[in-house]
Amino acid sequence: MRSSLLRLAESVSKAPLNLTEASSMLYPPLPLYRRLLRSHRNLPTVMRSMGDDYVKSEFRRHKEVTNPVFIMGFLSQWKVYLDQLPQTLNETYKGKRLDPTVLEKMSGEQLGQLYELMHAAKGVWKPVATEGEEENP
Repeated sequence: MRSSLLRLAESVSKAPLNLTEASSMLYPPLPLYRRLLRSHRNLPTVMRSMGDDYVKSEFRRHKEVTNPVFIMGFLSQWKVYLDQLPQTLNETYKGKRLDPTVLEKMSGEQLGQLYELMHAAKGVWKPVATEGEEENP
């Protein structure tokens, strides 16, 4: 049973999660949460709003988790995300494709959340129709 928990909490990178190494690189939950919200200040307003809402809901949803392996995986993945965000207003955030091995590891619920996020993101960037024009469905 323990080995399956470690496999589920593996990092999305190619190398497996090393708990001692990861704990030395990770921030505690509250400082990580604050850094994420601060780094979102460098994003465009719409992306910042969506990112802030997502970070807040995920941290709130996982507030009561007690499994240390899951917590390490959760914090390490948010740290990876933090490292990818632009550090200054002059930098632009460029997304990247999701690794296929990550998709294979996702549960049905996670895939559903990813699908909902994709549609929410498309709705944010949908061009606004001008008067007299109808939007295409």
